[in-house]
Amino acid sequence: MSTTAELSSETEKDVVIVGGGIVGLATAYQLSNRFPELRTLVLEKESKVAAHQTGNNSGVLHSGIYYKPGSLKAKNCRIGKEAMERFCEEHGVPYDICGKVIVAVDDSEVERLENIYKNGQANGVSCEIIGPERLSELEPHTSGVQAIHVPESGIVNYRKACEKMVELIEAKGGRVLMDTRVHGVEKRQGEVVVKTAQGDFKSKYMINCAGLHCDRVAKKTGHKPEAPIIPFRGEYYELKPEWEHLCKNLIYPVPDPKFPFLGVHFTRMVDGGIECGPNAVLAFAREGYRKRDISLRDLSQILTNKGFLRMASRHWKTGMGEMWRSFSKRAFVKALTKLIPEISTDKLVRGRSGVRAQAIERDGNLAYDFLFQDSPGIINVCNAPSPAATSALNVGNIIVDRLEPQLA
Repeated sequence: MSTTAELSSETEKDVVIVGGGIVGLATAYQLSNRFPELRTLVLEKESKVAAHQTGNNSGVLHSGIYYKPGSLKAKNCRIGKEAMERFCEEHGVPYDICGKVIVAVDDSEVERLENIYKNGQANGVSCEIIGPERLSELEPHTSGVQAIHVPESGIVNYRKACEKMVELIEAKGGRVLMDTRVHGVEKRQGEVVVKTAQGDFKSKYMINCAGLHCDRVAKKTGHKPEAPIIPFRGEYYELKPEWEHLCKNLIYPVPDPKFPFLGVHFTRMVDGGIECGPNAVLAFAREGYRKRDISLRDLSQILTNKGFLRMASRHWKTGMGEMWRSFSKRAFVKALTKLIPEISTDKLVRGRSGVRAQAIERDGNLAYDFLFQDSPGIINVCNAPSPAATSALNVGNIIVDRLEPQLA
């Protein structure tokens, strides 16, 4: 990774990418592969890459079973998953195609489970509906009336994937600059000037992959985002080592189709351990990893956002349930026991938290798919929803495709 001193004499670049998460790095990686002659610079405000959403997600390689057939989510996930597997295999990044089960705990969930299966079939996912006997073979401690087995789902260390991308980008002449927060963007004739505390960086093109702050960066470029970002915190517990045998691989509930969150689930991590969660609670700061983290600026923007207020008025009961699970370990455990009845409070310890950048449309609906805003010299990625990490290498290709006509 580069230092500011190393770049002080070469602040003119062909492409500047804002954001050192997996989407920004995958874009830089694909750009360096397809156009190695371009001088590419990635700007990251933290001291390490993958510091936020990428480094704090569940580490799952999603199959694409949940997503609406024909959507960018579905297409990106299928192509991106295969690309990520090849990348990990080629570059020695830890991953494991371990499989998952999606479990209907009672008859009321069977119809929704079957709809997910139909989605999976339409999206080309290798999956099958199984009964309780086969479920008990795959996950002996899980209880359900029916399930979907998805053998091609997997787990990966996305942070290590990002670190490898940095190596490959810089090996081809690109640069990744840390501790460089963007505070302004200025368009001049034939160039974009990205203003930072470390100095100004002139480029022909700029790509905004700023994740939790993508809407704010978009505003600096002169765009008004269609769906501003609202942060949601996901909190995890971990199984104590002596109880990790309760979960072999990945165990998911049948999700509520009204929400993009998949419900509390069990995830074996590729580096060891079993995580349980997450819930989904409103965060009072865009980087609010703890309950006590509050940003008055962020909170003010949340509470004056009409889209969020409309959403909250419709789904306040669900929101209150998530908040209660945030403060009550017993309530959190109750949700987990639907999948593994043997779970109890003494078998769990507090784990980490992550914050999700959820774009909310003005009508109060959660933005479902990827959102891009293009203008001469600038591409803003205004929504990169889950499974963005799984899909990142293909999303990077899509962004380069959008930029390519301007390169001619």
